[in-house]
Amino acid sequence: MNRPSNQLFDVYFTSAPMREIFSDRGRVQGMLDFEAALARAEARCGIIPLEAVPAIEAACHANLYDLFELAEAIGMAGNSAIPLVKALGRQVAAVNTEAEKHVHLGATSQDAMDTGLVLQLRRASALLKSDLVCLGGALACQAERHAKTPIIGRTWLQHATPVTLGMKIAGWLGALTRHRQRLSELEPRLLCLQFGGASGSLAALGEQAWPVSEALAEELELRLPDQPWHTQRDRLVEFAGLLGMIAGSLGKIGRDLSLLMQTDVGEVFEPPAQGKGGSSTMPHKRNPVGSAVMIAAATRAPGLVATLLATMPQEHERSLGLWHAEWEVLPELCCLVSGALAQALAAIPDLDVDAERMRANLDLTGGLVMAESVSIALAQRVGREKAHHLIEECCRRAAAQNRHLRSVLGDTPEVCAELTDGELDRLLDPACYLGQASRWVERALAEHNAFDR
Repeated sequence: MNRPSNQLFDVYFTSAPMREIFSDRGRVQGMLDFEAALARAEARCGIIPLEAVPAIEAACHANLYDLFELAEAIGMAGNSAIPLVKALGRQVAAVNTEAEKHVHLGATSQDAMDTGLVLQLRRASALLKSDLVCLGGALACQAERHAKTPIIGRTWLQHATPVTLGMKIAGWLGALTRHRQRLSELEPRLLCLQFGGASGSLAALGEQAWPVSEALAEELELRLPDQPWHTQRDRLVEFAGLLGMIAGSLGKIGRDLSLLMQTDVGEVFEPPAQGKGGSSTMPHKRNPVGSAVMIAAATRAPGLVATLLATMPQEHERSLGLWHAEWEVLPELCCLVSGALAQALAAIPDLDVDAERMRANLDLTGGLVMAESVSIALAQRVGREKAHHLIEECCRRAAAQNRHLRSVLGDTPEVCAELTDGELDRLLDPACYLGQASRWVERALAEHNAFDR
């Protein structure tokens, strides 16, 4: 009997490597890796005979198990480890009945599930780091390439003063660099063993509990925490919070890019590809389909993070329901972020930039966006309040008469008495009013490069 598929949107919203990590087979393999390592650790400590290990290890391969049968059993058992350990025991017993006695010795279901999850998260974190490095590199190249490409700055969705495209991209890059730093900082807290037995005391292993714990952590190449964390879920929630922030920063990229792609803006576009961004009825459409995924992930992630935050006040030494609420949430967050990263990686390296349209949009208001430049220069001659009032009045006349601000300023004696034609031309040139935009690019690139060293 085949289980119904629910993967129609996976290619769009997730990456295949991340979905494979958190597939049913990936989850089962994580738990089986724990069981195999537990057998090796206990054999090293003399708890079980060395001869039992090969039979247990040989049975710890997910392809030996009927995942549909396991799924059906979970409905009665209450978690995935209980039926899996039973099935593991049967597999071992079929080869070595003595070895079956030593399967899962001293552990509890949550040890297998949580440590299996941590093993999955280690692989997921490696994928995220790789994608973040690639995306950071692509953003750094684009920021450097467009460090001096003027573009209108926008505040409250209205034209403000000029910035550069490189400065905008450097903002995206800076956020990603900080996320890479955060990921490196939290990994030691996240990638640690869960091993506590029935109630967290490991009483079933007696005096050998600590040596087995050390050996098990060594076998799995995980840190040994100060104590089991069955109902202390801050490690997972911290990682979820970072995933939420990464999704948000990617959503910011998607939001900016989709706004720049609007027909009446037309400054920067996702790269074209055959069949990408079309419409079922309008042949001319070029929709920002990659940006849509980034925005969708940023929209969905906060709710998933909130769910994990809500699971933190877990009861006593083992939770009822709150732990269960976690099981699908963190994997889904990882998959969402991986999908958003994949879309960003498809868009950023080959951005389609229309510098001429940027220049046209800078001139769209007939020089009004340069009013601040003129006002500040004039204030040094006549005072701030008088200069502001005078230039504000010139802007009103320019808008009412549909004239360029330069023409109105040139006809205003109070302005011409203080500023020469050359000064006015320079003050109204967007390329001469970019402030520290180049410095911000340089600093973002320096931080990015320093983290890569």
